[in-house]
Amino acid sequence: MASSVYTKTGDKGMTSLFTEERVSKCSDRVEAYGSIDELQAFLGLARAHSEKQVIQDELLAIETELWLLMADVASLNQAAKITEDSVLRLEETIDKFDASLAPLDKFICPGDKQSSSYLHVARTVARRAERQMWRVLENEAVHESNLRYLNRLSDLCFIMARVEEEV
Repeated sequence: MASSVYTKTGDKGMTSLFTEERVSKCSDRVEAYGSIDELQAFLGLARAHSEKQVIQDELLAIETELWLLMADVASLNQAAKITEDSVLRLEETIDKFDASLAPLDKFICPGDKQSSSYLHVARTVARRAERQMWRVLENEAVHESNLRYLNRLSDLCFIMARVEEEV
């Protein structure tokens, strides 16, 4: 028998976490990893429209890493897959890109390039996902490295959007 994309197990408003616990589809945890999923999709759009190989490569690496972040958020009582090393890698990437940019002397209004606009949307989605993770933390355990990762990723999206705008 062929597998089906639909299981019907969520038809009553419940879903399974990666670690098999059943939770409400409107739980803060599900909202958080749903926003990370949305973030991954916007990063894919930015990558598809980027003309800079260095940005494309970085975005693909991040998109792949976001699967691990979603697994962390959708799991209970598991070791973190996104660790402090992941956060440090983002910080190093931010520093590398930022060093190539002129100092910022004005506010940025997104929209000059499609790829940078998608990165600005991704930045705001990353910030929302981070806020949702803080909401989860009010009642449940989350990996602090996941919170820091989302915070740094929003910063990296901003810096990469600036790189995209360069000629």
